[in-house]
Amino acid sequence: MILIERTGWRAAGPRIALNAFQTLRRAWWRMTTPETRGSRGICLTPEGRVILVKHSYKRGWYLPGGAIDAGEDDLPALLRELREEVGMIRHGAAQHLYDLRHNPDHKRDRQAVFLVEDVVIEPRLSLEIEAIGAFLPDALPGNLHPATRYRLERWRKGGAADFGPVPSE
Repeated sequence: MILIERTGWRAAGPRIALNAFQTLRRAWWRMTTPETRGSRGICLTPEGRVILVKHSYKRGWYLPGGAIDAGEDDLPALLRELREEVGMIRHGAAQHLYDLRHNPDHKRDRQAVFLVEDVVIEPRLSLEIEAIGAFLPDALPGNLHPATRYRLERWRKGGAADFGPVPSE
């Protein structure tokens, strides 16, 4: 179930501008950043729905999350991102599930993945986020990004260490 979405010409302008910005930012990262750190959350509503976001600069649905600022720990960074990206107003237990290392966009990346329960949101859109949805785990959208599908399947199978390579984002 899509909770809020920007469509048509109101989505096209930000999407074009942010795609150009992301292309430049990736080029800059390749030259200057040895490793990026991020965190993603498998966020469950009190009804057991998984919260997903659509970015204006990427295709498909993703788990909410983002970069960890210098001096910031993984979980506080994720909770900050949830407040910013999806309008989280409260949450229940948060548990670290696993860390991933992969090389998207020719950079080294480490992501901490958390399970955050009982997430309550007041959905709001931003330049970065063009849709927010809450989906039953057995009825996820068809255009789920492969990296998101990987993270969710790994969570549902108990985070097995030999789960295979992480799809690029």
